[in-house]
Amino acid sequence: MNSSYFNTAAGAFLGILFVLMSLSIVSDGIYDTAEPETEGFMIEVAEGSGDTGAAEEEAEPELIAPLLVSADPAKGESVFKKCAACHSNDSSNANKVGPGLWNIVNRPVAANDGFNYSAAMVEFAEGGSVLWDYEHLSGFLAAPKKYIKGTAMGFAGIKKIDERADLIAYLRTLADSPEPLPAATDVTAVPADEAVEAPADSQ
Repeated sequence: MNSSYFNTAAGAFLGILFVLMSLSIVSDGIYDTAEPETEGFMIEVAEGSGDTGAAEEEAEPELIAPLLVSADPAKGESVFKKCAACHSNDSSNANKVGPGLWNIVNRPVAANDGFNYSAAMVEFAEGGSVLWDYEHLSGFLAAPKKYIKGTAMGFAGIKKIDERADLIAYLRTLADSPEPLPAATDVTAVPADEAVEAPADSQ
């Protein structure tokens, strides 16, 4: 190789290298940022905030009894429209997708003639010793599948306790002789039973 050609190529290479290094030094000077006195920022978390969900789950269920005295059955009849597709509300007490609801308040659980209840509901009934009292109705209507695991009742539930109170006040009127209202001071909440999972064939 010609020495002059080699010298030219080496010079070109060194020139390019010099230009690149110069650009790097200049860009570092332009975009250089000062180190912060403290790194980032702290997010303060209140103690115990991570257990909020668990605390809510462990909270005592809210009693329905104190609200029934002032509940409005007329409003409850409107709420019942959510139930009308599956349940009858007249004295014929006919079974539809779900059992008839005539005389439902204080009726034994899983006791409506001719209806094929799910295994979970039958187990919950404990042979007829458990009644659909006001607190059981409230707990079940709030979240059926959570209250009785394995029930086939495909209903999301009525979360607002005031709506449930109105509905239960209306259900109380669906009777040959309406049951007396509970004494608010004498009632305790009934937690969800740990029913065994069962096939969802009926309620």
